[in-house]
Amino acid sequence: MREIVLDTETTGLDPEQGHKVIEIGAVELHNHIPTGRTLQLYINPERDIPPESVAVHGITAEFLKDKPVFSQVYTQFLDFIGQDSTLVIHNAEFDMKFINSELKQVGHSPLPWSRALDTAAMARKKFPGSPANLDALCRRFNIDNSNRTFHGALLDSELLAEVYLELLGGRQHGLGLVVENASSSSYTELKPGVKKALRPARPHGASAEELAAHEEMLKDLQDPLWKKTGGQG
Repeated sequence: MREIVLDTETTGLDPEQGHKVIEIGAVELHNHIPTGRTLQLYINPERDIPPESVAVHGITAEFLKDKPVFSQVYTQFLDFIGQDSTLVIHNAEFDMKFINSELKQVGHSPLPWSRALDTAAMARKKFPGSPANLDALCRRFNIDNSNRTFHGALLDSELLAEVYLELLGGRQHGLGLVVENASSSSYTELKPGVKKALRPARPHGASAEELAAHEEMLKDLQDPLWKKTGGQG
């Protein structure tokens, strides 16, 4: 099963007020595990970026002035996400609204809302009454987000990929799903505008030897805890 963890950075909060997407970051998952393929696009919004927005993501109009506009990169984005992959997004309404606004402006049909899976909604359901922002979830799951001085679409997508796996039940949930991803670095594909993640992926994949050892350990356990708890992390 292919999924795309997706995030955007923007000039403001509402595309109907003329605000634009300035960064898209995406991480490919196979059976919930990162494959190593990522996409990062910086986009010239052809407008100013308010100081309060720069304070959030650190992206300035000066930095973006030589970057392509959305009409020059949207096909690359669409090629990466494919036609039917689930889009895993934190606060999906915000990002889907902006992406579809941009697609409309270049004459392309919008992405169906049914493709989006909102991890913020997942977190609120799993932990009612608790903070559901990305930083809070990283703290809850002991995920290192020390590089997150500013919001960044690719960095946040990488963090969200880890949070998403934890929301599904944690590493134990993914152990038996994608053994082949232990060598996922060989699958990395670089295209114009695609950068290797500066922050290495969390090593969720396990080798065949590790899985065999794990199975032997399970045989020795008479009354494993997860049989009582239902396997939830």
